[in-house]
Amino acid sequence: MTPSKSSRGAAKRALLSLAIGSFGIGMTEFVVMGLLPDIAADLLPAMWAASPEDALSRTGWLISLYALGVVIGAPTIAGYAARFPRHRVMIVLAIALTAFNALTVVLPTFELVAASRFLAGLPHGAYFGIGALVAADVMGPGNRAKGVAFILTGLTLANVIGVPLGTFLGQQWGWRAAFAVVTLVFAVGTLCIALFVPPHPGSPGRTMREELGVFRVRQVWFTLGVGAIGFGGFFAVYSYIAPLVTGVAGSPEWVVPIVLVLMGIGMTAGNLVGGHLADIDLRRTLLWGLGAMAVVFVVLAALSFWIISLMALVLVVGAVSSVLSPTIQTRLMDVSGDNQSIAAALNHSALNVGNSLGAFLGGTVIALGWGFTAPAWVGAALAAAGLIIALASYRVEERSAPALETIAA
Repeated sequence: MTPSKSSRGAAKRALLSLAIGSFGIGMTEFVVMGLLPDIAADLLPAMWAASPEDALSRTGWLISLYALGVVIGAPTIAGYAARFPRHRVMIVLAIALTAFNALTVVLPTFELVAASRFLAGLPHGAYFGIGALVAADVMGPGNRAKGVAFILTGLTLANVIGVPLGTFLGQQWGWRAAFAVVTLVFAVGTLCIALFVPPHPGSPGRTMREELGVFRVRQVWFTLGVGAIGFGGFFAVYSYIAPLVTGVAGSPEWVVPIVLVLMGIGMTAGNLVGGHLADIDLRRTLLWGLGAMAVVFVVLAALSFWIISLMALVLVVGAVSSVLSPTIQTRLMDVSGDNQSIAAALNHSALNVGNSLGAFLGGTVIALGWGFTAPAWVGAALAAAGLIIALASYRVEERSAPALETIAA
C-alpha cells in the first residue's frame, strides 16, 4: 500500500522534530571547541593570567567530561527505559537536555559547569539510539536507514550552521550566549516531539538485566568495534584539521572555519547518501565505506600541502566518513535481536570511544615529531582496521548461519 500524503507528512514532521534535538546535540557537543579560550578566561581567570596553555588544557576537561557522560549514559538510560513507550522517553530525554544545558548557562564556577557538561552528555546516546528506533518504525520496512540518516542530519547540519553561529555569538556576547541558544533549540525540540512524534510502544516487562544480554551477542561487539576503531579514523583527522590548514597548507587562521564548514557540508551529504545506500545493500555500503575512508585519508596526507586540494579533500572526507554513520547504526539494530534499545544507544558510546582514541593517537604522532599530516596516516590505519573487523564480522556470521539452520532443522 502506498502511504497517503497525510501519513507521509506526519512521518516528516516526526522526523524533523527528532532532528531538531539532534541539531542541538551537535551544537552542545562541538561548540565548546571553538570557545575554549573564552571559557577558560572567564571561569579560570587566575590560571589564564598565569598560563593560558594550562588554562586551555584544564578547560579541555569539559569536552572529556561530556564524552564520558555519553559513554556512561547511553547503555544505562537506554537499558532502563526500554520498557517505557519510546515517544514518552524521547520527551523526557529532550527535557533533560534542555535542563542540563540551561545549567551550563547559569552555573558560576568551573567545577559546576564541568558537572553540567557531564550531565548534558548522559542523554546523548539514548536520544540518538531510541530516536533511531522511532525513526525506523515511522519510515517502515525498506526505509529504516533513511529514517536514521534523517535524524543524524540534524547533527551534521549543526557542524555547518549551528557550531559556527554559536561560536560567533559566544565570541561577541560571551560563551554563555552560545549555550543559551542551545537551550532554546532543545526547548523547541521538546515541544515538537511532544506534538508530532506519534505513540510508539516500548517493550513492557523488559528488565535492565535482559537488556544487558546484548553484550552476549558476538556480532554486537564486532559492530561496536567497527564504530570505535574504524570511525575513530575520522576523529584522528577531524581533531587536527586546524594545524593542517595553518601549519601544512600555510593558510591564515580565518580559513579554518571555512574548512570546517566544508567538512560539515560533506558530512551532511554523506549521511543522507549513506542512508539510501544502506537500505539498498548495508553490507556493501559498510565495507566499501571503510575502504574508501582509508584511501581518502592517504590521499589527504599526500595532498594537504595545497589549500585548494585540502579543501576539496576535506569535503570528501566528511562525505565518505558520514556514509558510515547510518550504516553502523542500522547494522547494530539488525544484529541486536530483542535488545535494540540499548544496542542502538551503544553506537554513540562506541563513537565517543572512537573520538577519544582517534584524537589521542593523532596527538601522539604529532608529539613524536612526525608532523601534522601524521594523523591522516593514523586515520587510514584505523579505517583499515575497522574494515578488517567488519570483514571478520561477516565471515563469522556466514559460518554461524549453516550451524543455526542445522539446529533449527
